[in-house]
Amino acid sequence: MNKKINRQDHFVIKFAIQSAFKVTTFCEIVINYKRIFNNCTVFIPYICNRDLLFKFYCKTMEKIKVDVLSEIGKLECVLIHTPGQEVENMTPESVHRALYSDILNLSAVTEEYIQLKDILQKIARVVEVKTLLTEILIDEGIKENLIRDICEQENVTSEIPRLLDNPAEILSRKLIEGVVLPKDNLTKFISKNRYSLQPLHNFLFTRDASMSLWDNLIIGKMASHVREREPLIMEAIFKEHPFFSANIFNPVRNSRDTTILNKATLEGGDLLVAREDVILVGTGIRTSTEGIDFLIEMIKEKKSGLKHLIVQELPSEPESFIHLDMTFTFLDRNFCILYEPLILRKNRYQTIHIQIDNGKVKGIKEEDNILQVMNSIGFDIKPVYCGGKGDPLLMEREQWHSAANFLALAPGKVIGYERNDYTLEDLNKNGFEIIKAADFIRDDLNIDDYKRLVITIPGSEMARGGGGPRCLTMPLRRQRIEW
Repeated sequence: MNKKINRQDHFVIKFAIQSAFKVTTFCEIVINYKRIFNNCTVFIPYICNRDLLFKFYCKTMEKIKVDVLSEIGKLECVLIHTPGQEVENMTPESVHRALYSDILNLSAVTEEYIQLKDILQKIARVVEVKTLLTEILIDEGIKENLIRDICEQENVTSEIPRLLDNPAEILSRKLIEGVVLPKDNLTKFISKNRYSLQPLHNFLFTRDASMSLWDNLIIGKMASHVREREPLIMEAIFKEHPFFSANIFNPVRNSRDTTILNKATLEGGDLLVAREDVILVGTGIRTSTEGIDFLIEMIKEKKSGLKHLIVQELPSEPESFIHLDMTFTFLDRNFCILYEPLILRKNRYQTIHIQIDNGKVKGIKEEDNILQVMNSIGFDIKPVYCGGKGDPLLMEREQWHSAANFLALAPGKVIGYERNDYTLEDLNKNGFEIIKAADFIRDDLNIDDYKRLVITIPGSEMARGGGGPRCLTMPLRRQRIEW
């Protein structure tokens, strides 16, 4: 076993160890594969038939074909990142640079996040970003390319040799939790920076750095430089890991228009797939009009049937309006939740309807509001009100704590924060039964036994990070639904 092990060999080794020793976790494989190979000849036939075994392995690894045609189809596969030390590595001094309004307590966040993860695992296949990243970093070529891309983007190329010395498991942790600046010269010694590579404090919000649209994976173009490493990591995972089957689009690499390339920002919290032919997208401080122009060009290149793009302008402040999904999400075929002062009332923020048919923009005009457009193209959407109906102060308070940010697990079955009492009251008035996640898990309940259901997680700590269950998840596959 003295030959250099390439990417294909690594995946073969993983499969062989799992088969022969029933090793199931990736960490065990990383730690033990050399020892196992050095002490056992059972692997000789595997390595001799490497190409054949690799083909067999790829067939048995349960590839996921990306397919998201709505916001509400039953969730089949979802990508998450369980928050880790990067949350604890935030300080009061760095909090605003990290796009937070306050520092979070990791133990409290973890306690709440576990409930979300437990619910997701009851419904769908759950994959972790960190696990996928670790797996691709075993390959020395992928590892070197990703480290070089990150270090050149963040202007710390001196860190490349040091990072390359790390094994995959440790490196994946460092790329997320941060790399401490070595105090090995005078400049670094007197520097006020603790990190040469800053922690990815926002990485738990997996919705933003990439997004699923139909059978495509779109790489985000982040509005803030503190999140620019996230799409680099996501693109590397989607391109290099054999788990994925999807077309990949990147505004940086796929745009032919230099104006779009230079000014485009596009984040997943602003993109909602209402139906296969209807896409909602917000434009504000995180997604620019040029980012939406990239989407238009992408849809035009498909040259498919009529597609509707409904664009909603968003306020630049307060910070709780960062994405469209903080003010509007889908609950069922005929229910949505919305922040009424922005979405329905007359205001200076435009709603624009763009029609694209067979590769051309057929129409673009201003409309009254999102619901008016949707109901004119075949929907029959009834709103549930974020913060309840009537008191603007209650609406404002609960919108601040992500009361409009629900994740649909299936049509009419959603998950959200339990702290938003008035929102939950309005949901209950509209036929949604409310059950706490802890009770749902303890009693081993099934979402299929309910017509409409809200599962609630505490969210007292996670909501302070500026996002809800939709922000914290990136669906890769949903069941197709009948309209």
